Amino acid sequence: MTINRLTRRLFGASIAALTIAGSYAAASAADLNALVWCDHADPNLLKPFEDATGIKVNVKEFEGTGAGLAIVEQSQPGDWDVMVIDTVDVRRGVDRGLFEPLPDDKLPVADIFPEVLMDQYAKVDGKRYGITEKFGYNTIGFNKAKADPADMDSLSVLTNNKYKGRVAIYDYYLPVMGLAAMSIGKKTSELTEADLPALKEVLLKMKANAKAVTDVVASQTALATGEADILVGGGEWVTAGIAKENPDLAFSIPKEGAVLWSQSLAMFSQSKNKDAALKFIQYIMSPEGQARLATSSCYWGMPANKQAALTDDQKKILRFDEQPDFLKRAQGYPAPSEELDKKMQDLWTEMLQAQ
Repeated sequence: MTINRLTRRLFGASIAALTIAGSYAAASAADLNALVWCDHADPNLLKPFEDATGIKVNVKEFEGTGAGLAIVEQSQPGDWDVMVIDTVDVRRGVDRGLFEPLPDDKLPVADIFPEVLMDQYAKVDGKRYGITEKFGYNTIGFNKAKADPADMDSLSVLTNNKYKGRVAIYDYYLPVMGLAAMSIGKKTSELTEADLPALKEVLLKMKANAKAVTDVVASQTALATGEADILVGGGEWVTAGIAKENPDLAFSIPKEGAVLWSQSLAMFSQSKNKDAALKFIQYIMSPEGQARLATSSCYWGMPANKQAALTDDQKKILRFDEQPDFLKRAQGYPAPSEELDKKMQDLWTEMLQAQ
């Protein structure tokens, strides 16, 4: 499975646009309609909420903000109640008038890792429109029985031909370009068109060492089966969920840092069930909801709430106690202008096609 993730997102968005209209027309007034990432579709997460409240949660999965917004645009006002969205994209929804302000005093804001609150994206004019629920890192995933863990402590491993033919690259341009930038001392938040030649050099060296450029499922499979020993762009979201089956799988946060990903929950301003929507958000942000979300069957990730009711084993797998140090060194996704974004995508395509 080597379909470009951007292509899959656009394809998913177009299919959703054709099929979503009327999908929830028959939903009960007590139902909650949620646009979510796959981790929220886990029955182990949803059933306790449904049992406790009597509210049925209807979920529609999507990948990527663009695909989610395309679904919204093809839906009727009020069709949706809550949405999972990249924290950095909350403002995009606000600018479109999609989201309702959330009450800080009814959410565990004080218990959230401060580095992932990202109020510069989640708050507009002093009002909160998104609450960070889960986060993690695009970094280096690896099999510590086959790759030297000491080598994984530096992003120089990205271009180290010691592992030629044993590397897979996660097929998503923003985080991997972010890692490439950090490997040569550049900040992800300060990238300009002038940096593209240097990024190209790193990317082509990475591609020369790589066995494959793979999507989410194939990335995990490559590590689990031994097809690849290193995954560039991997992290706890790839290794944690299968760590018990293969304890040799691990991830590193190199000395240069890693690229931080963060997802948030937002409530639609035209929701017809705002009370139920808030209850759902409060549940997801509770210690119990956070633990279930963090260990979802789709993918694991760090709970944003430091009070998450994780077991000691789960905390160990997620490296919970190391998070303060990790967060100090992490940098956010590159946030290019529309023009620069297109040139970055073109560069990524050039890398993919390189022999």
